[in-house]
Amino acid sequence: MVDFRDRERAEEAHFALDEETAFRVVARRNRLLGQWAAERMELTPEESEAYGRAVVQAEFEEGGDEAVIRKVLGDLVSAGCDIDEAAVRAALEDKSVEARRQLMSES
Repeated sequence: MVDFRDRERAEEAHFALDEETAFRVVARRNRLLGQWAAERMELTPEESEAYGRAVVQAEFEEGGDEAVIRKVLGDLVSAGCDIDEAAVRAALEDKSVEARRQLMSES
């Protein structure tokens, strides 16, 4: 019985670690996407940092990738950037890979 409980605890700890890692990847990805969009909108470094945080916050407030895409696309269009949803989705995918690589190299 002790072995089963130890194994169960180990699996729970592994699951928690996986969830934390996934959370960190998404947050990093959203910040990187925000920086990418900020470059296109020609924001100052301070504005870029704040915008990256706002994109991360959009995930928490509205939830999900669609909320992030809506925010970034809407802001880019409002800023007069010639961009479409497909380009934002492609950037989101690129930043996801970049975020995962960054976090793996930090470990």
